[in-house]
Amino acid sequence: MIVPDFNVLENALQGVVKSNGVEFGLVYTDDTQTGIFGYVRYIMPNSDASSKDIHRGDIFYAVNDTPLTVGNYQSLLSSDSYTLNLATYNDGTITPTGTSVSLTKSQYAENPVYTVQVTEQGSHRIGYFMYNGFFSNYDADLNGAFAQLASQNITDLVLDLRYNSGGSVRTATYLGSMITGQFNGQLFAKQQWNAKLQAHYEDSNPEALKNMFTNQLSGGQAINSLHLSKIHILTSRSTASASELVINCLKPYIDVVVVGDVTTGKNVGSVTLYDSPDFSKSHRNGSHRYAMQPIVLKTVNADGFGDYSAGIAPQIELQEDFGNMGVLGDPNEPLFAAAIADITSNGRHGLAPAKKYKNFKDSKNMQRFGTEMYIEEMPEGSVGLQPIP
Repeated sequence: MIVPDFNVLENALQGVVKSNGVEFGLVYTDDTQTGIFGYVRYIMPNSDASSKDIHRGDIFYAVNDTPLTVGNYQSLLSSDSYTLNLATYNDGTITPTGTSVSLTKSQYAENPVYTVQVTEQGSHRIGYFMYNGFFSNYDADLNGAFAQLASQNITDLVLDLRYNSGGSVRTATYLGSMITGQFNGQLFAKQQWNAKLQAHYEDSNPEALKNMFTNQLSGGQAINSLHLSKIHILTSRSTASASELVINCLKPYIDVVVVGDVTTGKNVGSVTLYDSPDFSKSHRNGSHRYAMQPIVLKTVNADGFGDYSAGIAPQIELQEDFGNMGVLGDPNEPLFAAAIADITSNGRHGLAPAKKYKNFKDSKNMQRFGTEMYIEEMPEGSVGLQPIP
């Protein structure tokens, strides 16, 4: 994609967009796949929605009194201001309540570090961490979350990526390094480019294609690592790109138990090319603001595997129940409870929802670049404007 203002692009890649604070999912109402309804996944703090009477698990069937369909959802939900018409959910039946919530969007920077909790279950001190986007501006906050987990001497970790649609490959590498720590300097992920560029990089600077486990952030700050040998990761159909990279690239090293639904299946990444002599950010001209965001690479793990375009399947399959969404971080929330059951070996992995729905869209994949996986810059040894023989 080409955009006329690189500032808008850079903001979007860092989670800065117009938002009213309601992160939602949309699903088809039935097999005809014409009608849809929405459900609230979480409310972002200090947003317009955070001051309104709307919460995780709320159902909406219409916007501005117009029932949602596959033909009108985009125009209705893309407006800066609108009213959500709420409903109840009971065993698959959607019933309007007659209540509504008016919401207004403004420029909002989402901190992806959503919540950190620790719960004791028998001999286990289980950490829960919901992380909603690989935005490099918040790498220090991510590291701080792991400092908090490390200080509480957790024995197990449940990483909630069910609403995380991706972002920075470098930040994903940091996250993998925080979860582990015992593999510093070893290969986490490797980039695969097209045949000509791959041959060029392999010849000129093969190390530039590798993302290695590390013990420090780009600014030199020491990484807080948990040195885990096993992790439970919560997923949904919205778990995409850099989230999937973390799952795939940890698997050669530690036991990764995926709990939830099949992931999106996005194993390719992009890079920002600026209107500058070498396409780089450092040499861009502020009066030439066009930029491109082309898909340029695929990622593979240390075993050379990266073919998960159909998604990553969970070992413990459990879709969210719109009649029982639960509280994020609460041990009774169904997906977290299923992970706890597996950790403590009590055998109760939770009940599947009474009715399953096919996913349609969500608030992040409706945004431009909302599900992007990207590298910050071209690898060292790039050919710039010189043609490849």
